[in-house]
Amino acid sequence: MADMDPAEKIKELAATLTSVTAVLDMDAMQTQIAELREQSADPELWSDQGNAQRVTRQLSALESMVSKVEGIRRRLDDLGVLYELAETEDDPDTRGEADRELEQLRKDIGDLEVRTLLNGPYDEREAIVSINSQAGGIDAADWAQMLQRMYMRWAERRGFPTEVYETSYAEEAGIKSTSFLVKAQFAYGTLRGEHGTHRLVRISPFDNQNRRQTSFAGVDVVPVVEQSDSIEIDESDLRVDVYRASGPGGQGVNTTDSAVRITHLPTGLVVSCQNERSQLQNKATAMTMLQAKLLARKREEEQAEIDEIRGESFSSWGTQMRNYVLHPYQNVKDVRTGVETGNTSGVLDGEIDTFIDAEIRWMRSREKDGEN
Repeated sequence: MADMDPAEKIKELAATLTSVTAVLDMDAMQTQIAELREQSADPELWSDQGNAQRVTRQLSALESMVSKVEGIRRRLDDLGVLYELAETEDDPDTRGEADRELEQLRKDIGDLEVRTLLNGPYDEREAIVSINSQAGGIDAADWAQMLQRMYMRWAERRGFPTEVYETSYAEEAGIKSTSFLVKAQFAYGTLRGEHGTHRLVRISPFDNQNRRQTSFAGVDVVPVVEQSDSIEIDESDLRVDVYRASGPGGQGVNTTDSAVRITHLPTGLVVSCQNERSQLQNKATAMTMLQAKLLARKREEEQAEIDEIRGESFSSWGTQMRNYVLHPYQNVKDVRTGVETGNTSGVLDGEIDTFIDAEIRWMRSREKDGEN
C-alpha cells in the first residue's frame, strides 16, 4: 500500500468505511436515536432514575458514534482536497500534513472496525475490573498497584470515568486487591480480553541484593448488572461483615465501621466496598459487584455446557495472558495474540490499545470458530 497513489489509498479507506458502517447499520442507529430522544423528552422518565440514566447514556453513545462516522467521512473528502493542494502548490509541508492525516484516518477507521466486533450479549455494558496480587510477595502487591494505575491511565486517555470501589493495601507496599468501575458504554466488551494472569519480570526494588524477581497479578473483568438480568440472591446465602476502612500501610481513613464485605456462601465469592462513608451505600455497591460476578459465572457455566456438547473448549482465556519483562531486556508480549512491544514505559502508562484491539479480534475469531 506504501507505493499506491494517495487517491487510491483514500478510495481504499472509503471502501473500508462503507463496509464498517454497513455492519454498524447507521439507519438503525438513527432510528434508535430518534426513539431515545423521544423517551428522554418524557417528563416521567426521571421517575425511574436507573432507566433514565440508561436511556441518556445509550443516547449519548449512539450520537457520539454517528458523529464520529460522519466526521471521518468529511475528513476523507477533505484529505483528497489537501493532497490536490499539495500537488498544485508543490508544497512538501502540506504533503506531510496530508500523509499524517491519512495515517490517522487509517487508525480511526480501524478502531471503528474493532467496534463492530463487540457484539456479545454483555459487550456494551460498563465494566467492573478487579485486580489481585498473586505469587511474588511484596513485588506482587506492588505489581497489582502498577496494573491498577495502567488501567486507570488507559481509561483517562480515552475519557472514560472510573470509580474505585475498594482497595486493600498491603502492609509494606502496593495493594492486595482493588475493584473499580469503568463507566463507559462497551467498556466490558473492550476490556474482557484483559481477564487472566499478568506476569512481571524485573529487578526487585525491594531486594537489597538487586536480584531479578518474577511476580504475578490476576485481572478479572465482569459486566455491570442491569435490572433486566435475572440474578436472584437469597439473603440467607450471604455473610455480611462490616469493618473500618483503611488506607496505605493500614492507616485508618474512617472512624466508623462503614466498609462492607459480602461473602456468597454457595460459591465462596467475596466482594467488598469502602469508597463511601455510608455503610448502606457501601453495601449497595458491594451487592452490585456480587451480582456482576454471579452473572459472569452464570455466563461461564452456560458457555462450558455449550463447549462440552460441542466437544471443544475455549476456557483457557483465564490463564497467563501477558508477560511484562523489564530486565534483562524491555518487552511486553501477549501470550495468545503474539502482539509485543519494547515500549514498556508506554504500556505501563496506559498505552495498551494495540493489545486490546488484537485481543478483541482474537476472541471474536475463536467465537466464530466455535459457532461453525
